[in-house]
Amino acid sequence: MNDIATEYQKRGNKVTVLTGLPNYPTGVIPQEYKKKKNRIQIYNDVKVVRSFLIERGKRLSGLALNYVSFALASIIPALTKIPKKDYKIILVYQVSPVSMIIPGIVLKYLYKKPLVIYCHDLWPASLTTVGINDKGFFYKIVKHISRFIYSQADELVISSKSFEMYLRDELHLKNTVTYLPVYAEDLFGDIQKNINPKETLDLVFAGNIGEIQGVEDIIETANLLKNAKDIIFHIVGDGTAHSNCVDLAKKYSLNNVVFHGRHPIEKMKEFYDKADAFLVSMKKNEIVSYTLPNKVQSYLAAGKPVLGMIDGETNSIIHESDCGYCVEAENFQAFAEKIIEFKRNAEKHQEFGENAKRYYENNFSKKDFFEKLDQILQKTYRRVKENEHV
Repeated sequence: MNDIATEYQKRGNKVTVLTGLPNYPTGVIPQEYKKKKNRIQIYNDVKVVRSFLIERGKRLSGLALNYVSFALASIIPALTKIPKKDYKIILVYQVSPVSMIIPGIVLKYLYKKPLVIYCHDLWPASLTTVGINDKGFFYKIVKHISRFIYSQADELVISSKSFEMYLRDELHLKNTVTYLPVYAEDLFGDIQKNINPKETLDLVFAGNIGEIQGVEDIIETANLLKNAKDIIFHIVGDGTAHSNCVDLAKKYSLNNVVFHGRHPIEKMKEFYDKADAFLVSMKKNEIVSYTLPNKVQSYLAAGKPVLGMIDGETNSIIHESDCGYCVEAENFQAFAEKIIEFKRNAEKHQEFGENAKRYYENNFSKKDFFEKLDQILQKTYRRVKENEHV
């Protein structure tokens, strides 16, 4: 989102971002943002307005308070800190929770501004990933709320093709839906290629280490391969499941897993340069499989092989692009076998990487993204304004 806002500003648009206080993934708000400090900032010429929220903490109850507090509290700075003359259209970059869209809905009706929702996380389906029963009363209530919130969009934009099926079949939405996959930041297109053989095969997982990412299954894979001393698993990132993964690696006394922690995006190039192949995994969940993790685009843009233990859209892309190997989610036995096969077939590594790069350029280019985003926003604005005069 940082890159999208910055790039759109560079292209001659005026961009203002309404967001919360930073507290992800640590769950703690840094001191420099407490006591009403840094509520308005400038980031790469983009005005950033920050709303009060309750920090996430480490418990599910804290997460719920975090979600609710932003949805309600952010309405105030939306009305008082962002003059309505400063914008013509509202774009909500929707991750979790769906309630983050509420300020946008308020502004839509109060100021007659078109609302575009860019959906990156399906609700209420995402609740199933934290153990909430999709047949229960609470889930049904959130489903009704989610349907109402999504229905307020003048245009629904989806980051994964599979999302449309859920929005149509499960939520019965009639909104216009447009597919717009994200691109990778420029630095991922300038990655060092590891063509010459090395003493070790370096496999890199980069990104959020949450409950649904299935990184524990990568650790289980590493345990099966712990006698292969020349295969090293690099885990780069942080999240709610990080400590569990570290504990699991300690339990197995693994020397073939290295936890590098979380790093700013500028430093990620070092880890991408090091990689002989990238790892992507996800827990087995039908709804989760609809999602295309953003890391996949950066992996492909880097022009290196991708090894997946994941279902759904990502599985299809790895096979369709022929950029590596992929097995079903949570099948770490099969994943270990594919890693061994990958190591043996070193002559295919360059071909996999070239296929990855080609697929990225044909399907996820930055140029195409902004051309399409511009078309979506302009078309939606015109349509809404024309309907006002009917």
